[in-house]
Amino acid sequence: MYFAPDTEETLEFTVALANTDPRASRSGADELTTVDDLDAILTRFRYSGRIDHDEPERAEVALTRQKLRSIWTLGRDDAVTEVNAMLNEADALPQLTRHNGSGWHWHATAADAPLAERIRVEVALALADVIRMNATGRLRTCEAPDCAGVLIDFSRNGSKRYCSVRCGNRMNMVAFRERAAVV
Repeated sequence: MYFAPDTEETLEFTVALANTDPRASRSGADELTTVDDLDAILTRFRYSGRIDHDEPERAEVALTRQKLRSIWTLGRDDAVTEVNAMLNEADALPQLTRHNGSGWHWHATAADAPLAERIRVEVALALADVIRMNATGRLRTCEAPDCAGVLIDFSRNGSKRYCSVRCGNRMNMVAFRERAAVV
């Protein structure tokens, strides 16, 4: 499945942000409890524009994380309603932009808009691409029974089942042990 590079980057960011939730994180704890936690994910994904580096911003991004997690599992038509709502709430006006060595991509809010608002709008634009390509089936939750992680399946054949190599290896080991016990 091929999307524009900025769409893929935003979807990867969304997965990383969503998987800081305690139900999905590697540690089993909330991995977005401090401003430093937020700074780490923003550094990893090179977020541009206004970043306040304070607790109110972190709290708003944490609320956005929950909203994005809930949208991830919606069907195509239900997702449209949520995507449009996020764009409308921000009075989004999509424009092409290029900065920091990246190619042309969409921004739909001012660079000085609050971070959580910019995240919601950028994710809404990325999800609009997914919806238009009828690819919402590529937005999934991890198939490991004890994991609530989300994933985006960019594979050619659409066969990705787990949110991480860790979950995949763990489930493969469970299956191996089950097969070995039968023999």
